[in-house]
Amino acid sequence: MLKKDIINYIVDNMPYLMKQDASRAVQIIITSLVEGLKNGQRVEIRGFGSLSVRERRAKSVPNPKTGEMMHIPARKSIHFTMSKSLKEPLIKG
Repeated sequence: MLKKDIINYIVDNMPYLMKQDASRAVQIIITSLVEGLKNGQRVEIRGFGSLSVRERRAKSVPNPKTGEMMHIPARKSIHFTMSKSLKEPLIKG
């Protein structure tokens, strides 16, 4: 599902809402999620899941082709944990 599909879904279920307003609302939600994660906050959406930033430590691993050791620097990644109410229908489905 793409961002435009989400916007169309909102407009289809709320016919009094203009498409540009729905688009703006979706963009505001995405921006607030990104800002929260950038500030190191955990973002929780009840019934959906939670997003958090995790630090991955630096490591050295062998190059699969040459066998030479490569250094992979430390970095941040986003971790998603789905809520129980999202997990149950996915497992049963």
